[in-house]
Amino acid sequence: MTADLAELTGDYVLDPAHTRIGFVARHAMVTKVRGAFHSFEGTAHLDGADPARSTGQVVIKAESIDTGVEQRDQHLRTNDFLDAPTFPDITFRSTSVEKRSDTEFRVTGDLTIKDATRPVTIDFEYTGNAVDPYGNLRVGLEGSVTISRKDFGVTWNAALEGGGVLVGDKVVLEFDISAVRQDGKDG
Repeated sequence: MTADLAELTGDYVLDPAHTRIGFVARHAMVTKVRGAFHSFEGTAHLDGADPARSTGQVVIKAESIDTGVEQRDQHLRTNDFLDAPTFPDITFRSTSVEKRSDTEFRVTGDLTIKDATRPVTIDFEYTGNAVDPYGNLRVGLEGSVTISRKDFGVTWNAALEGGGVLVGDKVVLEFDISAVRQDGKDG
């Protein structure tokens, strides 16, 4: 597979129609709420021969948060959570890429939510590549990372009558990525 990776070198953009940027958070200490962001853009430079030279960045529109419950989504957009009017973008910019195996990569970078920037490390699995019916080379990656929302100034909560809190601190960010190589394929 190493030879295949070298052939993938180039500049890529995320395909929003086939990419999911989601999250999972604990609610009322008994269940999980799942959601996704529907408006985002991202680019990457993949260096298959030397993955440490790869880079990536994503800009997510905070207002595009969707849990399937409009009242909850409206609350998540307020200052209690993401404060989307003041901080419209959630950003991630890679600072290093480490090849762990032929299909596993560790990407470290700066995640900014609201006005807080913290380093995070995301473990990604390379899920393959294919040429689509339009002649575009696509690369697939899946990854996740658990963050503390309090580290990013997202601290609102409510106490539960029987003890505990309404919203858990830990949030799992999930990435199911389809990236399309652009012209200038030689990187």
